[in-house]
This record gives sequence, C-alpha cells and structure tokens, in this order.
Amino acid sequence: RYFLVGSNPAETKYRVLKIDRTEPKDLVIIDDKHVYTQQEVRELLGRLDLGNRTKMGQKGSSGLSRAVSAFGIVGFVRFLEGYYIVLITKRRKMADIGGHAIYKIEDTNMIYIPNDSVRVSHPDEARYLRIFQNVDLSSNFYFSYSYDLSHSLQYNLTVLRMPLETLKTETTQTRQESFDIFEDEGLSTQGGSGVFGICSKPYEKYVWNAKLLEAVRSAVHRDWLLYIIHGFCGQSKLLIYGRPIYVTLIARRSSKFAGTRFLKRGANCEGDVANEVETEQILYDASVMSFSAGSYSSYVQVRGSVPLYWSQDISTMMPKPPITLDQADPYAHVAALHFDQMLQRFGSPIIILNLVKEREKRKHERILSEELVAAVTYLNQFLPPEHAIIYIPWDMAKYTKSKLCNVLDRLNVIAESVVKKTGFFVNRPDSYCSILRPDEKWNELGGCVVSTGRLQTGVLRTNCVDCLDRTNTAQFMVGKCALAYQLYSLGLIDKPNLQFDTDAVRLFEELYEDHGDTLSLQYGGSQLVHRVKTYRKIAPWTQHSKDIMQTLSRYYSNAFSDADRQDSINLFLGVFKPAEAKPHLWELPTDFYLHHKNTLGLSQARQSYTYWWTTGVLKHLPLPFDEVTCAENRRKLTVKKFHKYEEEIDIHNEFFRPYELSSFDETFCLAMTNSTRDFMPKNVGIDPSPFTVRKPDETGKSVLGNKNNREETVLQRKTAASAPPPPSEEAVSSSSEDDSGTDKEDEGAVSQRSTPVKVTDTGDNTKITENVVQSTKDVYGVNLSDIPSEDDLAIYARFVQLGQSQHKQDKQFCSKHPLDKVINLIPISSFSQDNIYEVQPPRADRKSIEIFHAHIQAGRGNMQPLGKDDFLMYREYIRNRYM
Repeated sequence: RYFLVGSNPAETKYRVLKIDRTEPKDLVIIDDKHVYTQQEVRELLGRLDLGNRTKMGQKGSSGLSRAVSAFGIVGFVRFLEGYYIVLITKRRKMADIGGHAIYKIEDTNMIYIPNDSVRVSHPDEARYLRIFQNVDLSSNFYFSYSYDLSHSLQYNLTVLRMPLETLKTETTQTRQESFDIFEDEGLSTQGGSGVFGICSKPYEKYVWNAKLLEAVRSAVHRDWLLYIIHGFCGQSKLLIYGRPIYVTLIARRSSKFAGTRFLKRGANCEGDVANEVETEQILYDASVMSFSAGSYSSYVQVRGSVPLYWSQDISTMMPKPPITLDQADPYAHVAALHFDQMLQRFGSPIIILNLVKEREKRKHERILSEELVAAVTYLNQFLPPEHAIIYIPWDMAKYTKSKLCNVLDRLNVIAESVVKKTGFFVNRPDSYCSILRPDEKWNELGGCVVSTGRLQTGVLRTNCVDCLDRTNTAQFMVGKCALAYQLYSLGLIDKPNLQFDTDAVRLFEELYEDHGDTLSLQYGGSQLVHRVKTYRKIAPWTQHSKDIMQTLSRYYSNAFSDADRQDSINLFLGVFKPAEAKPHLWELPTDFYLHHKNTLGLSQARQSYTYWWTTGVLKHLPLPFDEVTCAENRRKLTVKKFHKYEEEIDIHNEFFRPYELSSFDETFCLAMTNSTRDFMPKNVGIDPSPFTVRKPDETGKSVLGNKNNREETVLQRKTAASAPPPPSEEAVSSSSEDDSGTDKEDEGAVSQRSTPVKVTDTGDNTKITENVVQSTKDVYGVNLSDIPSEDDLAIYARFVQLGQSQHKQDKQFCSKHPLDKVINLIPISSFSQDNIYEVQPPRADRKSIEIFHAHIQAGRGNMQPLGKDDFLMYREYIRNRYM
C-alpha cells in the first residue's frame, strides 16, 4: 500500500489516504475521513512501520519508507496499464489576494501505483506516458489552497455576502460534527464563537485537472481536491507615498476546445471557442488583508476566437492559410450557445470588440466579420433591447498603417465607453469625497450599485483572428481605463484618468506584456510580435528585428510542433481516453470528432431557434445568473460551521505563518515588482507620486551606461516626438517637440538627470532656449520666486513658532485651568487663533492599576486564584487545540 499523509500548514491536523497497490488496473482509495493530531499520526505510522518489517525486532530494515514529499495532488491518470498519481513537488508563490496565497507549479512527479508483481505491461504505455508528460505542468499552471481561482473576485465575495439565514438552511451537520463536550458548561457555539464557512464548486470550464480528479472526487474528502488553472498570474506593488496597493493580473485559459493556433479555430458544437481566456485585474489596499474589512476592486474581460464553424488548412505551408467556413449556420446555433454561457457568467451587456480587417484586396479576414455581424443581428432580434449584444467593429490594422491616426487614442475612446457600460466591481460604497466633489465620468458609470459597493454587469469580449497581438493591446487600453476608475473608487486619485509614461501605467503595461507573451506562447508558439510600444510608435529600431524573429518562431512552431502539443493537450484533458479496442491517439487522422460530440451521436434535446438562452437567465439580467441567490446556485455551495479560533479560517496564520522559520530575502511581498524600486527615477528631488508623467529615459529600469544605450534612448525619444500625442494628453505628453533637436555631444556631456527640457515662464508663456544647467523646477519641483509675499512670510513665521513650542509646557497655565476627569489639553502656541494643544493622558482607574499589579506579581511567581471565566476560557482553548 501507499499511505498518503496530508497536513494543514501548521502541521497540527492530519488526514490519511490509503492507496491499494495490488489492483493491476483499478484505483482503490480508502479515506477514513478522520482528522488526526500530530501524536496520533506518529503512533499510526509507528504501528505500520512495526507491522511491516521483514523480521520482528530487526531495527535495520524499516517496513515504512518515505517515497516523496509533495504540496498537493494534481490527479490520477490511467492509459493502458495501471493508474499513476501526479504530485506537486515544487511550488513558488506568485501572488497574494487578501492573505490567500496563489502558487505556481514548479515541478511535478508521476508515480506508478500498482506493484511490479501485479503489473501487466503494454508496449504502447511508454509512448502515452511521453505524450502526457509533454504538457509541461511547470509552465503557467497555478493553484491556491484557500482561494477559488476558477471564479472571479466578484463571484467569491458575492458568495461571502449571502444572507446568513439562507446559509443556515443549507447546513446539514451530523451529531458527530456538531458534538460539543463543553455544551453543558454554557460555552455552546450558539454565541459569538460560531462562524460559517462557504465552499463553492469550481467553474469547471477553467479547471484543467477536473478529469484527473474525476476518479476520486466522490471517494475522498474535499480537502484533498486541489483544482489548478492554466494561463497567467502576476502581481506588482504600486507604492503611493508608502501606501502599498497590489495590482494583480490573473488569466484563466478555458479547458474546453483547448489547443494550438491553427489546429483550434472558431467554436465547437457546444459553444466553447478556441483560445478563450478570461483576464481579471484585481486592485486592493495591501495594508488591510481581510476581505470583509479591506478595499478590493476587480475588472474582468474576455478574449476568444470568433464563435463560428471556421478553420484554416495548414497543409499548404503558407504563413497565412485561407479562412474557410466549415458549416452553414443560418440560425447562429453555435454563437447562441456561446453567448448564452456568457450571459450566465457575466450578465448583460455583452460587448463584442471585433478587430479583424474590414478592407482587403482579397477577401480573407472579412469573411469572419460578415458572418459574425449576421449572427449577432439574428440573435438580437429575440433579446430585449436593453440587454442586446453590442457589436463594435474596428479595423485596427488599417488605423495602425495610417500616419494621421493615433491607434491608442481611438482605443481609449472605445475603452471609456465600454467601462461606462459594464462598470466594475468594488466591495465598498462610494467614498464621501466623490459625493462632495462629483466627477462627470463617475456619475455616468454603469454596472449595478448595491449597498456594499458596485458590481460589474456584462463583459467586453475582444477578438481578432488569432486573439494575440491586437487583442492584447486593446485589452491593455481597456484595463488601463478600468484601472483609473478602480484607483478613483478606492480614493487614491482625484480624477478617474491615467496618463501614459507614469510609473503606475508603466508597471501596468509591463504586467500586461508579460500576460500577452505568456498567452501567446501557449497558443501561438512565440511571444507577442506587436506590443503596446509598437502601436504607440515609440519602439526602438532593435524591436523590428525581434519582431521578425518572433514571427519566424511562431511559423516554425505552427508548422512542426503544434500537432504533438495538440495530442498532449487532448490526452491531458481527457478528451481522448486510451482503450484496448480503440485506435491509438497517434493513429487518428484528426481530432475533430473528439471535440464535436454531435458527430458521434444526435442529442435528443433540441435548442429553440428563438428562445436561445437558458431558462431563468433573462429574469435576473443585467445581473449574472451565476451570482443571484436561487435554489440552483445554492446547490453549488457547501456550508460548514467552524469555531472562530480554528486555524482553517485564521487568515493571520495563513499569511504570516508564525510556525515557519522565514527570512526577509524569501518573503514574496518584498521580492515582487515595486513601482518605487523598479520604475521611479533615482534622481534627487523627483516627485515620488506614481501618477507623475516622466520623460521616456526617466525610469529606474533604463540605465544609460554606455554610448549605445544613450544613442538608443535619444533615438527612442526622437521616435516618440514624431508620434502625434492624444488630444487629452498634450499638456503632459512625454515627448516634447524640442527633444528631436538634441545634439549627441550635449547628450554625452551631461548626466542622466540633466536632459534638455523646455521651461515655460508663468508670466508671458514664452519659450526659453535649451540650457544644460538644471532649473530649480527640475530639482525641487517648484519655481522659487525672488521675494516671497508678506502672507507667505507670516505663515512661515507662524509654523516656525509652532515648531519651537511643540515640546514646551506652560505649567502655570495648566494649573489655572484644570479639566477634571478628562484629558488635559495644553496650548502650545503663542498665537491666539491657533487651537493646537498638547495632550496629557488621563489617570489610570483603580481596576486598571489592580490588573497591572497582578501582572507584575505573576511575573514574580505570585499567581492570583482563577475564577470561573478563566476556567471556561481554558477549557475552550483545550477543546479547540486538541479535540
């Protein structure tokens, strides 16, 4: 047998799984559902060790040996022989959301379960094993022990806020679970010590090991089930004058109709589309961890292939194979299934941003646009007008080639209109300052306003042909617009607007580029070819050669390695299950029949051509059906009653881990990307605000060490000067006109800080010629006038007086005006109109003095007699700790 011993992080509670190794092809797992203490587990393992020794009393040969140490179970898989268990042996912390750690899988281990004595070998087993292991679990697979990564933050926090009465009706506890040994002592859990914990079912579309856990899901306790997602997770720290704001980006790749670029296009018969990724940006104030007390905000958007039956034939070895529509779909059946899923998960409105080309000499991408318009027009006939699908076509490639148009400026306009329609999620009501100083854009914001904050209703769905380069830039612009609203809602900026070339946007852009590169590697086989800087037209010349290399890498991957990767994904996700009587995976001419279930048999239930949505969805719009309180959704929840001191729900222990020896160098929150350390210039006198616009070379990441770097930076600034700035950002554009006239000699002679800048006089707005010497404005942030005004001098004198007097006490004045039984206030200013006082703390009362004396006596060994409350508290502690 294998014995799998699992523990909580503090190693105070244990569970044990027994795995039978005598069955050659079946999986036999026994979970006794008992929670062991550390002492009980040691005794159990000791007895097993003693009982399994070859000779009684022989200490040298142990009957029990540790096979592997792991952090979780990915699942169990079987090909043609017996079962394997896949274990996570190495992990790395990637993000933290409200004290809940999110880990990336770094390494895994596959262990064959049956004994060699009962093993029935098969010649093709090794090949299936190689194909399965071709899915690299150490690249971009993530999990969390305590946070549901398959759902959005809005869903998770909405479930947490469900009414307590609703949850109590769902709790079904046996006598054994609710048994309380101190019940007769008056310490029943009916008081303030009972806490309800909620566990929701994961959203299986984004879970990648659902099939691997299928064999054991009903046999083991839910604590053993660890759900993993595939995609991207990144977190950076935005420091706003020392206040830590964590910006997190989580991308969930769909496990339905998953695959590689040219082999998975369009949609399958169930409405699942290729390359479907849900991207969520989460912003929260890290100085308060708790979900209930902290400030959290999120915004979700989606990318995915055009929901039609279409494909591209790669047998011709062309870089751009022709697009063909495989099936006629006059009633938009597959699009209806896809948008029905979206209405259930996100609510309305669903906004489609279609970035494919509209004007082409030879009809190529336009085929998809025409079909998508027809499908959306057909489906909208039957929806109520207020919940209709919004379609926005925009030929991004055409705008990029035009010298007159600014691509990102136009995208910014689209982003503003989208965020206004969908709104975003925030778990706190509007701040009082936004009520006092209302902003026009804020008042026009959509979504659903509730007593606890705001909910995002609806979602933006962005697509081009591949959903990689153009889509990532468009999503970045929408995310940047939403980020401004999120920062404004948390009271961190005074207007919901963010400019380019600020530390905050640079940090956010780097996160999005990492996100885009990762998703592009997973689907297309290479990193992004066109980045945000490419569309801003400020990319250096060296970027063009990198783009060519990425294009070649993508072409090579699509032509030679994508077929093997597709086979691995089909095997890993359980789309193909090996069997003796079936053809092998490598013998199939195509996997079309695996992903389209209707080709193997006709379904009995037929969907209506007009009422194409799921029953009950329309009734709750614009709210998503998955988040409303109804009987169907309550069945997805498991509710359990905990004691408030239990470690399982103690967020302090989970985050700080006082039982582990830790060092600052390994602490995640110190190692993550930091706006002050990595993006803010290191010059003296620089405004530390992450919302201040910097010059392109003014960043903590660009070090002008040698001549080549300097010339590249000058070239970058010249390129930036040639790009037309957005109308709304002209006043703070990072590329000023005079930058293009900078001499290389001047650039080499001065330091990094003394970049020629344009100084504007406040009097007559005349431009002063370039000067190598820095102005006081550059060094200190203000222009110093020759003579301060009399009012300024009077204010300065007053604050000098306050500073000199802040530690002085006028004892005579204090004794003349005593304030009995309250805090004593002592004036410290000689100015009569300044109501500023020193504070003397009140005197301690008699009870406090007695408690203090008892504490001192206890330190000396003189203990006070214990009362009834002390006994009850101690018994409660013993029960929670050891029982």
